Amino acid sequence: MKRVMGFWRCWGLVIGIVIGNGVFMLPAILAPYGKLSLVAWIIAGIGTIFIALVLGMLAKRHAMQGGIYGYAKETQGDLAGYLIAWGYWISILTAIAAGAVAVTGYLSFFMPAISSNPTVSAIVAIVFIWLITAINITGIKAASTFQLVTSLLKLLPLFIISIGALFLGDPANTVIVATVTDNEQQRSTLSLISEMVMITMWAYVGIEAVTLPADNVICPEKNIPRALIIGTLTATVLYISLSYGVMTLIPLADLSISTSPLADAASVILGPFGAGFIAVAALISMTSSINANILIVGIMPDALAKDKLMPEFFSTKNKAGIPIKTVILSGFLASMLVVMNFSEGLLSAFKTLIMLSTLTVLLPYATSSLAEIIMQTREVNSTTKINWVSFSIAIIALLFATFAIIGSGLMIALQGIILFAAGLPFYFWSKRTL
Repeated sequence: MKRVMGFWRCWGLVIGIVIGNGVFMLPAILAPYGKLSLVAWIIAGIGTIFIALVLGMLAKRHAMQGGIYGYAKETQGDLAGYLIAWGYWISILTAIAAGAVAVTGYLSFFMPAISSNPTVSAIVAIVFIWLITAINITGIKAASTFQLVTSLLKLLPLFIISIGALFLGDPANTVIVATVTDNEQQRSTLSLISEMVMITMWAYVGIEAVTLPADNVICPEKNIPRALIIGTLTATVLYISLSYGVMTLIPLADLSISTSPLADAASVILGPFGAGFIAVAALISMTSSINANILIVGIMPDALAKDKLMPEFFSTKNKAGIPIKTVILSGFLASMLVVMNFSEGLLSAFKTLIMLSTLTVLLPYATSSLAEIIMQTREVNSTTKINWVSFSIAIIALLFATFAIIGSGLMIALQGIILFAAGLPFYFWSKRTL
């Protein structure tokens, strides 16, 4: 198959997933923490840059189809590779569901009845999942082109809010209000930061996506690392400036209950027109993010099926080269996740889904960092020495991923363990049929 993804399409994939629904919804989730949340944004940004550097080093070493799965399998064995791929697939499914939930939040800016009725919200989210799935079934070229266009369209409105807040925002609005519970107030600052890093990492999850379709990337050893680093830096600068800007524009008590925080912030700068403008930008951004996740959702199961670690069902492709059965199954499972999490309301459903998705992708980040450490250790001989710069980067990335995982909390961790365990029957069944 002809390679169709150059640097800009790779960059668009990184930006499309990373700058997705998180930047539009997290200001409301993080409002109870006030300015302390900026510390989490900075830590998450720095940690993500180290992870991007590790993934870039691995891509230069060997650009594998399946990316993080391939690295784990090569260095830690079939079972480790399988569990990482399975968990990552689950993270994409929950990301698709969370994105669709976020779409309903911003659609409610135009149609308030949507967010007030959980059943209607769930139906709208599910319909949106299947509309984007239909685009992706037509082929990777159409999906990646759509990805680049939507990624470019969403950046300008975000910078407008960041710059507008410099002139119209009030720093006094960033003072923590009583929305933080007594239990949270008694927790240590380190514990709070760990939880916030876990939450803010949702906004960075997706940088690894560009390593997955390596077989479709032009000069992957060059374009993948460039897209990783430049895409991560673009997102980090934007997130920190935007998060603080929104807090200065909207009192935290109001921000903490907003289902469309950036639209509310834009209304302070540009009035009703600005709010509508940002709401449209948010919908474009979320569409871009959902599209990017659906674009890669079939890659992991396909790679596992090729390695005889999952049934051949998951590698069945249509004429456009898309693993059609896996993509359709993924759409169904993402729809089920939407239904299962909407009973407690939009913001609660969104927070649960993003923490679960982040947990299941932080583990692949940790194992990728470990893969770089193992590969370097294996290569040591009389003529080859450890590259202490890249070795140190991998250790820092591993420590950061571990720190963020701790912030998930017991309930999310238990749900994650159950989801990982659910994949084991497929693995052992496939092994028995070899």
